[in-house]
This record gives sequence, C-alpha cells and structure tokens, in this order.
Amino acid sequence: MQWSLPKFATAPFCPSEVRGSIAIAPGAPWWQRVLRFAGPGLLVAVGYMDPGNWATDIEAGSVFGYSLLFVVLLSSLAAIVLQVLALRLGIAGDVDLARACRRRYGSTARYALWAMAEVAIVACDVAEVLGSALALHLLLGVSLALGIVITAFDTLLVLGLKGKGFRQVEAIVLGLVATIGVCFAIELALVGPDWHAVAAGFTPRAEALRDPRALYIAIGILGATVMPHNLYLHSSIVQTRRTGGDHASKAGALRLSTIDTVGSLLLALLVNAAILVLAAGAFHTTGHTGVTEIQDAYHLLDPVVGSGVATLLFGVALLASGQSSTFTGTIAGQVIMEGFLDLKIPCWQRRLITRGLALVPALCGVLWLGDAGVGTMLVASQVVLSLQLPFAIWPLVRLTSDRAVMGSFANGPGLKFVAWSLFAVIGAANAGLFATLLR
Repeated sequence: MQWSLPKFATAPFCPSEVRGSIAIAPGAPWWQRVLRFAGPGLLVAVGYMDPGNWATDIEAGSVFGYSLLFVVLLSSLAAIVLQVLALRLGIAGDVDLARACRRRYGSTARYALWAMAEVAIVACDVAEVLGSALALHLLLGVSLALGIVITAFDTLLVLGLKGKGFRQVEAIVLGLVATIGVCFAIELALVGPDWHAVAAGFTPRAEALRDPRALYIAIGILGATVMPHNLYLHSSIVQTRRTGGDHASKAGALRLSTIDTVGSLLLALLVNAAILVLAAGAFHTTGHTGVTEIQDAYHLLDPVVGSGVATLLFGVALLASGQSSTFTGTIAGQVIMEGFLDLKIPCWQRRLITRGLALVPALCGVLWLGDAGVGTMLVASQVVLSLQLPFAIWPLVRLTSDRAVMGSFANGPGLKFVAWSLFAVIGAANAGLFATLLR
C-alpha cells in the first residue's frame, strides 16, 4: 500500500495546503534547525490551555487545594507520549492519523471514528465559546448570551488569515500563548502560594481520588489535557516542515519535532499547574472552597489578592485562551474531514460549521442553567473529550506499531508497553467514572 498525503485543498491556512512549505536546510546549524521545526508543538499545546482546562483546574484547586496537581502532571506526561506517537506517524509514516484510519478500516469503523472525532471537536469548541463569551462578559459587561453570539463572528479571524503562511499562524498563536503565560506569572506573584504544598501536590496519591467528585474532576483534567483531536492535528501539521525522505533525514526530523513537542507541552503543563495553584492559593487556603465557576474566581480575586490588576489579567488571559484555541480547532476539523471523508472545503466554511454546532448547546445551556451553569458545562465538555480519547489512541498505537506503515521507525517493545498502558489506564478511569455515576 502506498502511504502518501493528499493534495492540499483551497483553504486559507490548513496544513494540507502547505505541506513542506517550511524548508529546512540540511547544512543549517543545529540551533537554526530547532527553530525552524518549532511551531507544530505549540499549536498542539494551545489545546491544553483552553477554557476547559481553566474550569477543571479552578474547581480542582478551590475544592481540593493542591492535592490534584499530580493529575495535571501525569496527564501532561501522557499527552507528551501520545503526541510524540502522532508526530512519528506524520513524519516517519508520511500520513496523518485520519487518512491512515480511512485506509486501514472498513466503512463502519471509519465513519464511527470520524463521528467521535467530530464530537470531540465540537465539545472542545463549546468550551472555547463559553470561555470567550465569559471573558467578554467579565471584561466588557455584556451578557453571557450576547457574548456567545459575538463568538460566532470569530470566523472573520479565520478569513483575515487568508493567504497567510502557516508560519504566520504559528506566530499569532505564540503571541496569545505568551499573553496567557505572562498573566499567570504575575498573578502567582501576587497570590504567593505555599510552594512546599505545591511540591507535595505533585506526588501521586491514590487516596486523593477516593472522593467521587475528585475522580470526576480528575477525569475532566485528563480530557482537558489529552485531547483526542490533537492527535489527528499533530500527525498532519508536522508535515509542514520540508525534509528529505531518506532514513537519516526522517530520524533528524523526529528528534527535532520531539524537542518542539516536549518543550511546548511542558509549557502547557506549567500554565495548567499555575491555574490550579492560583485557585488553591487564592481560594482553598482562604476558605473559599466553593469556587467552581470561572466568573466566581474572577470576582473573588480582587478582595482575596488585594489588587485590581489580578482580575484584569485573569480576564485577558481567558480571552487569549479562547481565541488561540480557535485557530487550532479549525485546522484540526479540516484535517479530520479531509482525512476520513476525503472532503475538502475552505477553512472558513469548516469553522462556520464547527462554531454553529457549538453555539447551540452553549447558548441553550446558558439560557437553561443560567450564568452559574457555565462551569458545569465546561467540566462536562472535558469529560466528553476523555470518553472519546481511547478511540483515537487505539488506531494511533496500532498504526505506529505497524512496520508496513512506519518501516524501521515502528514502535519498539518499550514504547508499545507505555502506549498500551496509557490506553488501559484511561479506559479504566472512564469505566470508573461510569460506575460512580451509576451508583
């Protein structure tokens, strides 16, 4: 079977349009090659900083203090392993996960996997809609319902990028991520958490998950951290780097892409840990253990921290979080649609479809549950992502372990053991959640 990437569609900045668009000179210095490969990992890491992560981390920190920090750490390490598998498929296998699934499985399995991937994208976009709308509500005073409607116009952002190269998209995302990081660094300095307790929180403890609510939040953190559609996305966008097709060139590309991925996801780990630490330091330790909504956290920061700048930074970071995820969600949706269905449409149309599907549950949820239901919907959206995750991990591990696809870069025994162990642990965690909910 011949494994090759499809020709790129007429979309503004989707990766299939710009495969190999960023040239890597073979004789360039090592540090220049590292910089040229940097970017895809950052686009993937954005998904680990979206408003869904905020909701789970804030609730975890305010209710349970620093005790669930180890869940953030372990989820991030699991994400690194899985994203490395995805980039290996894209570079060594020269195919993205969605297209590989279309070629590997029959129509029933293929359409089922496609449907579940689309559910994951919509669930993620619901979190982006709610997060962006909440940021507009907090910063500008508009109602949440109006904020949700305003987010429909973010398609104009995608249209504004028409004709721009993939590198420009990566630069925009880098600016938004830097905004998030700086805001939280300043807020942590203002709060002054107990760093000894923070260090203790990173130590795994099974008893911390005995509380059914803690288990539910932990599953939400897992779903918010290891996003299934990011695996499809990463296997495609790594192919925007142009390298040779020989074994040595692929081996070098794998090393440099792995550096990009590990570095970017460690940054995402720091941001997620900072959100939880901020909530634990500002609310749990001061007796405000009932803070489960992002807007509650926003309004309480001023009196607790004693500085008006804390709330402003919080709102700006939340808006940057929602908007940065818009770009990656659009690209992931295009990759999945092209790969599974061989259907090519412009990115702005894809964005319109995804955002339209996300607006309905977000708006209905706010109108039905009120403003206080935003946190509930955000955490629920991340649990949905966790439930979809095994259905992306299974084909990813199978494909990257197949020498017919990967050649000599197929997974070795150690990597296969780690990958299948992650599959088993995530599946068991989801099953445990079901058992808890059925009690």
